[in-house]
Amino acid sequence: MYHYLAKAWKKPDKAMLRKKMIEWRKGNRITKVDKPLRLDKARALGYKAKKGFVVARVVIERGGRKRTRINKKRRTKRQNVKKVLKMNYRWIAEQRAGKKFKNLEVLNSYNIGKDGKYYFFEVILVDPNKPEIKKDKNFKWITNPKNKKRAERGLTSAAKKSRGLRKKSKNLKVRPSLRAWHRKGK
Repeated sequence: MYHYLAKAWKKPDKAMLRKKMIEWRKGNRITKVDKPLRLDKARALGYKAKKGFVVARVVIERGGRKRTRINKKRRTKRQNVKKVLKMNYRWIAEQRAGKKFKNLEVLNSYNIGKDGKYYFFEVILVDPNKPEIKKDKNFKWITNPKNKKRAERGLTSAAKKSRGLRKKSKNLKVRPSLRAWHRKGK
């Protein structure tokens, strides 16, 4: 069944998706959802339909972030330069969902669409205090105190991808971090 769901999402019904995006734009930026929209993707990333799992839809504005502008100065070319973010938008969505639901931990996230102005993501969150999660051998690790605030510390899949930690190489300048690389004097 999940094979056919994934196949259907490769070419989604654009009219249906457009109607949903219009509703999402009118709503809040972070919304708790009853069921995930892409069930196949959510299940592949660890979602289970039981107590302790929460799915949140996050809407993020597209485009670069502009620098702060000095007003009392002659206009220069630099004033309207867009700042390139070092984080990808999925990681930002995970961080925002983690801040909204403080008692939950971010497990993973996935893209559900984009339009001219916004990106739409669904973030899977887990409640580490639920007894169902504490007993589950596959998700018991998230109850460990060292796994708190995973999204803020860059330990989720989107964060690791953004930080360049998918491929291990001695030539990458982002391992373990840019500051550590410069401290070594390389």
